Amino acid sequence: MKSNKIFILFTFFVLLFFSSVQAKDNPVKINKINSKEPIEIVSDRMDAFNEKKLVVFSGNAVATQGDKEIKSDRLLLYYKKEAGKKDKVGAKEVEGTGDLEKIEAKGNVVVTQKERIATGDEAVYFQDSGQIIMTGNATLRDGKNLIKGDKVTVFVNEDRGVVESDPKKRVKAVIYPQEKNENKK
Repeated sequence: MKSNKIFILFTFFVLLFFSSVQAKDNPVKINKINSKEPIEIVSDRMDAFNEKKLVVFSGNAVATQGDKEIKSDRLLLYYKKEAGKKDKVGAKEVEGTGDLEKIEAKGNVVVTQKERIATGDEAVYFQDSGQIIMTGNATLRDGKNLIKGDKVTVFVNEDRGVVESDPKKRVKAVIYPQEKNENKK
């Protein structure tokens, strides 16, 4: 499988995945997509399973695009299976971004962009619905601002997010007021 195709397919995940916590009008705001920047993915190992429509980056997987970076123990890219066709191993490569079904980041997930950091045990991006779900002590930070919960769902197409916790816990948000420029009088 060509590395270039993996980079193109992975572009959508990395760009959509980065969310930010802001103290302005909307506490959770999605960054704009910029698919023109190249993405570099490095890991200890990459396995492609054509029959299963799966590519696995394992061992210190890191995807970088500009100032954005996602790290996890494993990154799994799942492609859609073609309806009504029997797959032959190696017979057809997955082409184009429309073939992507979902991407999973598993184990010690850390997403960074400048001062913005999102962490959790796992994250899943669903291509068709444009949803990103981060679970396992999910934490979103932007500078000193913080939002914590057991599950964070970002609806990319709707520019909104939901933070949930289990019934015995509560969602926690700490938002600091914006500091005004003290030099102005």
